[in-house]
Parts: sequence; C-alpha cells; structure tokens
Amino acid sequence: MQDTLRQAFALLASGRTDEASECARRLLGAKPDLVEGHFLVGLISLELKQNWTAVSAFGSVTKLKPDHAAAWAQLARLFMIAGQPGRADSALAKAVQHNDDTPLVLDIIGAVYTLLGDQEEAANWIQRAVGRQPDSVNYLVNLANNHMFLGKIDQAEDVLGKALSLMPGNANAHWLLSSLRKAEDRSHIDLLQELVADESRRPRELAFLYYGLGKELEDLEAWDQAFDAFSKGAAARRRTIDFDERSEVEMYQAFGNVFTEAWLEQGADGHDDPSPIFVVGQPRTGTTLVERIITSHSQVFSAGELKQFGQCVRRLTEYREQNRFSARLATLAADVDCQRLGKAYMATTAKMRGDLPRFVDKLPPNYLYIPLILKALPNAKIVHLTRNPMDACFASFKQLFADAYPHSYDQQEMARHHARYYHHMALWRERFPGRFFDISYEETAGNLEPNARALIEFLELPWEDACLNFHRQKAAVATASAVQVRQPVHTKSVGRWRRYEQQLEPMRRELEKQGVPLGSY
Repeated sequence: MQDTLRQAFALLASGRTDEASECARRLLGAKPDLVEGHFLVGLISLELKQNWTAVSAFGSVTKLKPDHAAAWAQLARLFMIAGQPGRADSALAKAVQHNDDTPLVLDIIGAVYTLLGDQEEAANWIQRAVGRQPDSVNYLVNLANNHMFLGKIDQAEDVLGKALSLMPGNANAHWLLSSLRKAEDRSHIDLLQELVADESRRPRELAFLYYGLGKELEDLEAWDQAFDAFSKGAAARRRTIDFDERSEVEMYQAFGNVFTEAWLEQGADGHDDPSPIFVVGQPRTGTTLVERIITSHSQVFSAGELKQFGQCVRRLTEYREQNRFSARLATLAADVDCQRLGKAYMATTAKMRGDLPRFVDKLPPNYLYIPLILKALPNAKIVHLTRNPMDACFASFKQLFADAYPHSYDQQEMARHHARYYHHMALWRERFPGRFFDISYEETAGNLEPNARALIEFLELPWEDACLNFHRQKAAVATASAVQVRQPVHTKSVGRWRRYEQQLEPMRRELEKQGVPLGSY
C-alpha cells in the first residue's frame, strides 16, 4: 500500500492526474479510512480545479485525523477562495493550533493570509516555510511574489536568484524575474530563448517563459520579436483553458434583460453602509492606478481585489452551476434579497477592509453587478475606468493572468469580449445615469491633478495632496501592476498598441465589426 501511495504522489507531481486518481481509487477501495488516500484525492482535486471535491476530501482527512494541520490549512485556503471567511477562520485556527512547523503547512497558511490581504503576516509564514526547507523552489517563488507585492524589489530579485540557482529552468521564477525591472540588455533574453526551445515543456511553463521573454524584448523596443513572444505565450496558455464563449454571450444578454430601471425601483432598500468604494472596468485599464490615488487618502483603506460580492450573490441564490457566470445566474440574482446581499457582503469582507471609514474593493469584473451593487449598497460609490479599446485589449493580451480572464489569449476572442463589456457599460450608463463615475485612464495619466480632484469630489471626501503622490504609498499591491504603480504617473503606455498595428489587425477589425469606437471613451 505504501508503494502505491508513493507511486500516486509521484504521478500527481508529474501531472498525470488520471493515473494518480486510479491509484487513489484502489487505495480507498482497499482501505476507506486511509488518511493519506483522502489527502491525495484532495490534492488531485486541487490540480483539476474541483474545489468542492477537494473540500470534501480534506474534510474527510480532518474527521479521521483531527490534528492534520495540512488538511486544515488547505481547507482554510479553499474557504477563503469560496468567500466563506468564517469557515476559513475556523480552519486556519486549527491549522495554526496543530502546526508542527511543517513547511507545506507554513506556506499554505501564508497563502491564506495573502488572500486575506495581510501581506506582512503572509511574509512571516512563507519565510518560516523557506527557513524550514530552504531548497524548495516553490516556497522561494511564493516569497519572491510576496516581496514584490510589498514593493521589496531587491529582496524579490535576491530570492529568485536563489530559486534559479536550485532550478535554473523554473518557468515561474523566470517570468517573475522579468517583471521586476526594465531589461537593460539581452542576457536574460538569451537564456529565455534557450529555455523555450525545449519542446518537452508543458504549455503552462511555455506560457510563463514566452510572456517573460516578450516583456523584456519590449523593454528593449524589439517590437516584432516581442509580439512574436507574446503570441506564442498566448497560444500556449490558450491550450490550457476551456473558454465557453457562447455561455458568456448568453450571460451578458441575460443580465441586460433582467436588470432594468424598473427592477432597481422595486422591492426594499438595501444595506445603508456608505463605506464601500468599488473600482471596476476591464483589467489593465488603470484600475490599480485609480485605486492607489483613492487609497492615498487618509480615510480610505485598500482592501484589494475582493471576490466577495459575486460570491455572496451565488451563495444567496444557491447558484450551483460549474460556470462562475451564466444566464441562469442573472435569472436567480433578479430575485435576491438585496438587503441580505448588502449585509452579507459587509460581513464577509469585515476582516479584509481595515478600520478606516472607507475602503476600496478593486475587482474589475464587478462592473457586471453594478445594478445589484446600486440596490444592495445604495450608499456605496462606483468608479469605472475607461481606456482606448485597442490599448486595453492589447494590454490584456500581453499579460499572463492566473485563472482569470480566459478570453484574453486570442485576439478575436479578446475583442469580442471587450465589445460585450463596452455595450454592457453603455446599457448601465443609459439605465442608471449619474450612479457611477467614469474616469479615463488616458486623461488621468496625462493630467493627474484635475482628474484626481474630480474623483475625490465624487467620493465626497475632502481633498488631500497625498492623492497626487500615490506612488509613495507603502501598502501592498497584489495585482499585475504591483511594480508599475510604485512609479510616478506617466503616459508611456498610451497608444502602445500602435507599435504592433500590423500584427493587431485581427483585433482591430473585430472591434470595428462589433461596433466599438476605436478612440478613447
């Protein structure tokens, strides 16, 4: 049995999940109360992104072995992802209580604190994991990520150097290293080109390497080579993603059909808390820039990209479908008790929104829920970022995201998604005039002060000069813009797409076909 266990874990480590699952089935068939077997099922489920199956498996582990710290830690992380901070807190307490300084447990606890938005506490736990197992490349990469979120670029670079000395071909480490600084020569580029030539690499690894390569080539203004790298990275990442575009189309149509002016006027008022500020839009459109301007104000806390609003909608509607977004979600959400929704959102964000009078929730896709936010939290403020559609689409196309934005790895899919978003926002603007604040990335980057002042005035906050010096802010930034927003505002990215005008012709044609004006809006 122990041999089968070792084989199963080895198969999982090599990405052979089907074979590992068969081993787990045999093991639990022979011994249903085998703790390691249930833990294995949990790990396999994580790899397959079957989070609720993983919850069940790790839950079985804790029932059989209540002091299993690793299972409690995994449960804490999964509950945070699911937007259940109460259950996460309880599981986290158990993980800490039973922790015996196992590096895996320390690292996962660090991941939970990252999800809670407490990057300083996350750093403590991840550093302990590295201290216990200094040759773990995974822990070192996680620590480097943490340093980057905290603006500790030199430390992040040092840690990545250690990781790459242990595993010179680690794709994630190379990608992170590329993101830390502007490339000044081809030394790392040459190495990345050697690494992508290895045909045995899995698509996800190739994506990391190609995106890192593209970024550094762009730094050196090798535009054609950069685009070739971004395209190959996008193609590799697209092979790992199942994007159901038809379902997305139906979802947008359903939201537009359901959430009308009449819907907003009917039923009871929502929760009256005035503290939330939602910053929404497409990714890579300046949402982090605007969030930093706002949270430089002494009365506003940066809560990061919170997933709680959408999670509360799903929980209160008992939405059970595999797709996070669908037409059925809109239908169910139309009947949600919006006062309960507002209260649920405030309760589930309590540990992540600080103790200042106001806080910013900067999850870009919350634009989809604008009518629900207006109803559930009528005193909240909503800020919507706009950006030239070609710049916005290309910025997403050349960005490697975690598991979000599956439409962004194909030019035409990206353009069609952007068109759906564009027409969706036009509909909300028509139906709910004056209920949210549009702010242009281009105008803000080009003329910061008047746009920042108009923004702060919309939020009904007194003006503070600190809002112009957002780049000096020390708070953590756990987004793709973690490095850029620590620099003064600039317009270098405005019109960047024109460097690739010929290569981006499929994107441009598709945007025009879908009725999206190509100027700023």
